Amino acid sequence: MGKKLTWVIWGLSASCLSLPVLASALGTSLASNGIDALKLHQPPYNLIGRKIAIGQVEIGRPGMFGWDKTVSKNRAISPVAVFLRNGPAKSNSGVDPHAYNVAGVMVSTDKGLPGVAPGARLYSSAVGSMKNMGQPEECLSAQHVALQNNGDVRAINFSFGEPLNRDPRPEAVLDGNALLTLCIDWSSRVHDVVYAIAGNQGKGGIPIPTDNFNGVNVAFSSRRGGIFNKVDVSNLAGTNQGVNQRLAGKEFNTGERRAITLVAPGSNIPVLNPDRKQNKVTGTSFAAPHVTATVALLQELGDRQLRTKQPNWSADSRHHQVMKAVLLNSADKIQDSGDGLRLGMTRTLIDKQNKDWLASDAYQNPKIPLDSQMGTGHLNAFRAYQQFSPGQWQPSAAIPAIGWDYRTVDAGASVEYALANPLKRKSFVAITLTWDRLVELDDQNKNQQYDAGEIFSDRGLNNLDLYLVKANAKNSDAGTVCSSISQIDSVEHIFCPVPATGNYKIRVQFPQQVNEGTQPYSLAWWTVPNN
Repeated sequence: MGKKLTWVIWGLSASCLSLPVLASALGTSLASNGIDALKLHQPPYNLIGRKIAIGQVEIGRPGMFGWDKTVSKNRAISPVAVFLRNGPAKSNSGVDPHAYNVAGVMVSTDKGLPGVAPGARLYSSAVGSMKNMGQPEECLSAQHVALQNNGDVRAINFSFGEPLNRDPRPEAVLDGNALLTLCIDWSSRVHDVVYAIAGNQGKGGIPIPTDNFNGVNVAFSSRRGGIFNKVDVSNLAGTNQGVNQRLAGKEFNTGERRAITLVAPGSNIPVLNPDRKQNKVTGTSFAAPHVTATVALLQELGDRQLRTKQPNWSADSRHHQVMKAVLLNSADKIQDSGDGLRLGMTRTLIDKQNKDWLASDAYQNPKIPLDSQMGTGHLNAFRAYQQFSPGQWQPSAAIPAIGWDYRTVDAGASVEYALANPLKRKSFVAITLTWDRLVELDDQNKNQQYDAGEIFSDRGLNNLDLYLVKANAKNSDAGTVCSSISQIDSVEHIFCPVPATGNYKIRVQFPQQVNEGTQPYSLAWWTVPNN
């Protein structure tokens, strides 16, 4: 036995953890070399996802203690409920080690290999054999999970997808119009849930529904020098140009829209198998659940703040657009040198060609908000906490250095947020704006639910733009310091240095109406005041 010591995990004092077990927990992707979630499990944060419902949709499902014999000796991963599509699961049927491993990344209560959110409530649906099942059944499964916990599920994990060659559309491409992709974008809005989607990888891949607009598509990182800081080589490059040209049209979004929004650990991740033996797994399948479960940690914080009636908190904290903006804006890009000018970021993430964010077209071109391989950077749960915890700030008064907001903007108008303090010269500013593509259900039987045979209609994406401007700038052209002005994405993202110490404001603009005349959006910002 190793020497006993007291260490706090999942908010509980666990003096029974021996040194080897502690080392095992710290060696996982949850430690500071990964997403830094273990810190949030401990005081003073005590965030483990208590009472927060999250979901999982896959071909199979994890076993449930007391229901499936395969896990009769293993209580470490215990879903609240398991389903076969949109009905109850059959005992001892459809249990799948892959789904069990994915669930473990999210909710494992094993002391040596805890999940990101060991206190969260997991609802898991198996789509079933792919021979007879397709996108309608996958949509039904996702909807069924979204409706659990009295319709209050905050995030759903997709560690699977559909190959294009199974899509029934003639000459199918990744244009956002596959049934399952439309379903994800519809459900994101209607059920207000974050969908974390495993990004496509490999030469056949699972590209549908990675052409969604409203979810978060996740690529996976591997370790260099013990730190998860490189986009793993087996991730597919994310654009039609350059690398992997031979796969163009097969695995890539049509046009210029990027597929990846965030990177999370996914190489050699230690997990428990159903028989309690330790296993190491690799792929975007295991990166996505890091994101899903991080939402549970943040939502536990949000609900705690609401319950205790903290100032600058409202039920807006539950919106999926807010979670997306917070996760994307707090991602690690370039390691801070200790002076705080790079927002305290903990690592420099590099792509498959060993280039960092500052060498990317996303950094240099205001029309490109996301890097094709890195999205906005690497998931960092603790930084996401730092982004979320200052609360919601309205444009009617000056805003603090870090915060977020959720509101609406009218077509042809703009909303301005004046920063309370001057920004420091050469410090970086991170700002993220998120909103939804509008997908509606052609609800033939008027039951307000998707039924097999029904279709979705894509009403398009309103165009919003994002600016950092000098505080005294009166019109949209004058005083712009940085901008993100994509015409095709549902995200705008600014990461740029401040040219001179002074007062600045953030502007959200709605220049081009495609569907409704009022657009809900979320904004997250992180700046360095010149104190």
